[in-house]
Amino acid sequence: MNAPARGARWLGVADVAELQRTACRRIVVAAERAIKQRGEFIIVLAGGNTPRGVYRLVRAENADWSHWNVYFGDERCLPPDNVERNSKMAAVEWLNHVPIPKDRVHPIPAELGARAAALAYADTLQGVGEFDLVLLGLGEDGHTASLFPNHDWGTAPNAPDVLAVFDAPKPPPQRVSLSAARLSRACEVVFLVAGANKRTALTRWRAGARLPANAIRPPNGVDVLFDAELLTQPR
Repeated sequence: MNAPARGARWLGVADVAELQRTACRRIVVAAERAIKQRGEFIIVLAGGNTPRGVYRLVRAENADWSHWNVYFGDERCLPPDNVERNSKMAAVEWLNHVPIPKDRVHPIPAELGARAAALAYADTLQGVGEFDLVLLGLGEDGHTASLFPNHDWGTAPNAPDVLAVFDAPKPPPQRVSLSAARLSRACEVVFLVAGANKRTALTRWRAGARLPANAIRPPNGVDVLFDAELLTQPR
């Protein structure tokens, strides 16, 4: 049965620049709050093009980087230095420019292949509790992380934390993704949605279509930060 994402809050902003500034502020505030409360901040990063500008803004912040712990929502099975890797993009745009201790940045070792990398990252996540903030994107087909339509999204309560993906509908076919169940174990989940090619997916999601993005259901709901122009009819 189709159902809107539990507690989804649809937060339209004027344009992509405003989306980036708003997302940057959300990240910084979440970090400050978590560090004040527990002495550390656990964030899960999204890949793709939409977060690039956000990461450039975050790197200019005067944050308490020594208490940050960085994980990734998914990864392509490519060599570590391949420009299509999410970890490579995040490093170039942000992580290489700030003093987060190297042992607190946890890329997915997707170069090992989907199955081995999924097992290795599941070990990495052992002992990691609720994420403070999860950043996610939205694909044209409604996918998020590397959870695609007509695939296993890992929604069951006993689903593994990490899934091996072997037949992704967009290249490369082998990927590694945190499951919907693990991504939902978070204090905050923020989707970043921009680009005219996302209009149909966003509209379907708001209407309650059964999409991978709709499978991310943390207790506090999700915030969907999107360019408000996506809700206007294209000219």
